[in-house]
Amino acid sequence: MSTSNANFKNKCVTQVNCIFCESLLCTRGMKAVLLADTEIELFSTDIPPNRTVDFVASCYSTESCKCKLRDIACLKCGNVVGYHVVAPCKPCLLSCNNGHFWMFNSEAVSTLNRLDVTGLNLLLWGDLPELDDSENEESESPLEEECIRPTEYHGVHVTCF
Repeated sequence: MSTSNANFKNKCVTQVNCIFCESLLCTRGMKAVLLADTEIELFSTDIPPNRTVDFVASCYSTESCKCKLRDIACLKCGNVVGYHVVAPCKPCLLSCNNGHFWMFNSEAVSTLNRLDVTGLNLLLWGDLPELDDSENEESESPLEEECIRPTEYHGVHVTCF
């Protein structure tokens, strides 16, 4: 996959909540835009949010690319909150992207920028520990949950999905 850590390491880590029921969906969100249409903002995560969302309907593709997508819904309220890139297409894999395959629609979620362990600075992706294959969203420590504060977002992040 054509990712560049330098492009994404200074992006803020966000907490993503369902806008319909306010339930926590993930604590490792990143603000992004569609590469095919930079007017569309969304949030993405690198960890499958297994305990907060589930698949609905079957796979589909869009007109802009051949990626296979599948919608995801909040487990608490059942509303569709985003989609999972089940199989990325070759052009998307070759484009500069953040390597995230779980996307949250900006109109279906609310977000908070997270703070680092000092509680004074925004937590950045470059400061997060590397994940191993056994880690998932629910393995984050309770201490990290306390390092959250609402802020406004400025700037955009680029991803191809």
